[in-house]
Amino acid sequence: MYSFKNDYSEGAHPRILNSLLETNFEQIDGYGEDSYTLKAVEILKQRIGRNDIDIHLLAGGTQTNLIAISAFLRPHEAVIAANTGHILVHETGAIEATGHKIISIEVSDGKLNDSHIKTVLDSHTDEHMVKPKLVYISNPTEIGSIYHKDELEQISRFCKENDLFLFMDGARLGSALCSDENNLKLSDLGTLVDAFYIGGTKNGALLGEALVICVDPLKEDFRFHMKQKGALLAKGRLLGIQFLELFKDDLYFDLAKHANQMAGLLRDAIDKAGFRFLIDSPSNQLFPILPNRLITELQKDYSFYVWSKADDDNSAVRLVTSWATKEEAVLAFIEDMKKVLKI
Repeated sequence: MYSFKNDYSEGAHPRILNSLLETNFEQIDGYGEDSYTLKAVEILKQRIGRNDIDIHLLAGGTQTNLIAISAFLRPHEAVIAANTGHILVHETGAIEATGHKIISIEVSDGKLNDSHIKTVLDSHTDEHMVKPKLVYISNPTEIGSIYHKDELEQISRFCKENDLFLFMDGARLGSALCSDENNLKLSDLGTLVDAFYIGGTKNGALLGEALVICVDPLKEDFRFHMKQKGALLAKGRLLGIQFLELFKDDLYFDLAKHANQMAGLLRDAIDKAGFRFLIDSPSNQLFPILPNRLITELQKDYSFYVWSKADDDNSAVRLVTSWATKEEAVLAFIEDMKKVLKI
């Protein structure tokens, strides 16, 4: 049984494991003040092209979203998100549990634009309602679409004009930046969004996300928020060593490219077989609409999510490739699909 369910089924890239082993008996400072974390932060600042940003390493995506959004907002302030947004759908009400409402917007492709945001502002006009203050987007989105530079520039401009914070979930940021359709650079994010994070958990790390805070109003006391919510790890080295290994050269991007290339093989084969996709996804998540009989046969040897029902005979599934997906497994999936279809 080979899994295409997610991009965190495997452990970590061997270089990371080797580095953790090699440094295991070193006695170094805790709570993210060790030399490896400090070096990783400096390298990330160089990659982003700004020395005036704050970078904090946290364990996971939901934890990062929860702590960042609750720290950035005052009690009466709310978040604007697409109806497919991870914080709305797959985080067990974590944001709402901190007292902040998520205002959901129906979108067709997972992406927000300025007109979506304006609709919310126009309908929240006084103190009898929550105050929209932060716009949450993901790149890639929860359904695999990516933001292009002009789209992000438009949202960024609108948020600045309307005194809104713009926060980007980057759990799969590597896949977005390495997509063939992408025209954004990591350095662009340092000027276009107020905060974002670089996901390691889904791109070769054992665990870890690097939160980047780009504007001064959001920086104050952030380590206090981390400590209060259990995110300031005593053994912060475990995160620092991993991000140092991922970014001291191009390993992070090489791993993301591999995931995208494996998805590309699947995408081309499914397209040639004549099947449609629920959404055009140029990242490492695919949502083909397949006959139920084909799904049943493929599930004998492969695990993946059935995403939604298309009609009585067909369903959309989610296929996810990772930094460690084996090409031979992808080719076997394609051949098994052809056998069932007798192509």
